[in-house]
Amino acid sequence: MEIVVAIIAVLCGVIGILGSILPALPGPPLTWAGLLLLYFWGGTNGDGEPMSLTVLLVMLGVTVLVSIIDYVVPMYLTKATGGTKYAERGALVGLILGSFLIPPLGMIIGSFLGAFLMEIYYARKTSGDALKAAAGSFLGFLLGTGIKIVACCVMMYYIVVYMF
Repeated sequence: MEIVVAIIAVLCGVIGILGSILPALPGPPLTWAGLLLLYFWGGTNGDGEPMSLTVLLVMLGVTVLVSIIDYVVPMYLTKATGGTKYAERGALVGLILGSFLIPPLGMIIGSFLGAFLMEIYYARKTSGDALKAAAGSFLGFLLGTGIKIVACCVMMYYIVVYMF
């Protein structure tokens, strides 16, 4: 049974890391679920010490914070660079469409192009202003994704440490 729990916890961690990049999967919450599973299963580190409640709760705080930051940073940077809600929506649509075309490069290009085209078409911005807004939206996406990946990798480290 403990092998099955360990495999499920690792799968949660790996899928959570992938979910940090792919928009359809909840990255950090899924990775934290792997930690939670090990906590209740009684996973121990190499010295035989069980995972502490403090580790679990700190990682829960990180998960919540990273999830909030992932929504706030792209919006803030889009608005800071003169973008509108259309740039935000276009970046999201481009990200989703790009993930099906040529992942992961398509996600990056799609996010940028989506924001750019929506600013030109719906917000009636000049190409220079639309480019600036698309750059802000793109930078926000990269920062949000990067923060989620780091958080998931740290949690994956704890999954591996407390697996046996």
